[in-house]
Amino acid sequence: MSIALQTRGLKVALGGHEVLHGMDLDVTAGHWTCVVGPNGAGKSTLLKALAGLLPFQGQVLWQGRSLLEMARRERALALSWLGQGEATSLDLRVLDVVMLGRLPHQDWWSVPSPADHAMVEAALKATQAWDWRERSLGELSGGERQRVLLARAMAGNAPIMLMDEPLANLDPPHQVDWLEQVQCLKAQGTTVVSVLHEIGMALHADDVVVMDKGLVVHHGPCDHEATRRAMEAVFEHRIRILPVDGQWVVVPRSA
Repeated sequence: MSIALQTRGLKVALGGHEVLHGMDLDVTAGHWTCVVGPNGAGKSTLLKALAGLLPFQGQVLWQGRSLLEMARRERALALSWLGQGEATSLDLRVLDVVMLGRLPHQDWWSVPSPADHAMVEAALKATQAWDWRERSLGELSGGERQRVLLARAMAGNAPIMLMDEPLANLDPPHQVDWLEQVQCLKAQGTTVVSVLHEIGMALHADDVVVMDKGLVVHHGPCDHEATRRAMEAVFEHRIRILPVDGQWVVVPRSA
């Protein structure tokens, strides 16, 4: 198996306080890897460091190449990003927001090509946002905006996609839709790394990274017993992960 993302001795400090403490991590290409852990574990910080959005010490490698040696355009072509609560002008038309995902593929001052329009349409239809294409972002609910921003990330068609809390504001049916979209991305060879609070959804991933206090305490396939036990432990055994009708479900420890 090839490695899409890799860290060696990764350290990140925020406000003079070290948040990640010398982390080593290998993310398998073409897999969906989910990062879970309690609040303050450093999950979002890890994702931002992997994306090159935060200064760091140590190494971050994208497909074997040092992130720090890659040009900005090269990075934009290699990786798509969906962050928490991203600031986007609410006056922008939905179609134009999603077209921003195609900018790395366009020459300076060029107009969008037929291929750009086709990718944007496909992304909007995949997220069930096509009908809003002429509306402004400000006219949409929080969940609808999240689906538009997901479409923008998908339109970039990058081999690596990082998503920080992509299920925020999404109702259960659209969370299931998101799960199907991740499976489609995987089918076309995309490496997906997501931070999720929804443990039940995280258990659908190929691999789970369990974090606590700025460290990886476990990394393994979600169908391994050790992975589920590590997830229970990091939440102080306040949850249990049990098999129900062929699915893994999360229940309170008292249940």
